[in-house]
Amino acid sequence: MRAFLLAVMVALAGAWHGAAAAEAALPPGVIALEEPRPAPSLRLSDMDGNDYDLQEARGRWAFVHFWASWCGPCRRELPALERMVAALEGEPLEIVMINTAEDDDTVWTFLGGVAPELLDTLMDYDGLVTEDWQPRGLPATYLVDPRGQVRYQVLGGREWDTAPYLAFLRSLSN
Repeated sequence: MRAFLLAVMVALAGAWHGAAAAEAALPPGVIALEEPRPAPSLRLSDMDGNDYDLQEARGRWAFVHFWASWCGPCRRELPALERMVAALEGEPLEIVMINTAEDDDTVWTFLGGVAPELLDTLMDYDGLVTEDWQPRGLPATYLVDPRGQVRYQVLGGREWDTAPYLAFLRSLSN
């Protein structure tokens, strides 16, 4: 009986150590959810009227990012996001940018000067989709697995174009 209990304790300690090691390997600010949850509905259009539904991303990871032009950390982060998008071109990662509760003119003018490659951002004009996702602030990023479960959350601006973040994002699809 003691040998059995010792074996169970060693196994649990090993599992805990493995989980802790994986958690430690995450880039700064990336939070692994203890219990993944279904991604809320996300059906929006971009400024050109092109419709998007997150359900279309099933089968691959999705990087869902909420931002606004009035948000200081968002303003600083967007150029890094633009470089991240370029660096991850061809990777099986769906990148979904969502502007929260602003109009086309504001977003177009802002992105045109700061991150013109991100002009295909989706528009949450009334903020209701953002409300469904319940970010604690902006910017907020959610990583949704191929089964539609939110697995990671990132609060605040990040240097998405740096090696630790790019390696992490690439590892999701491997």
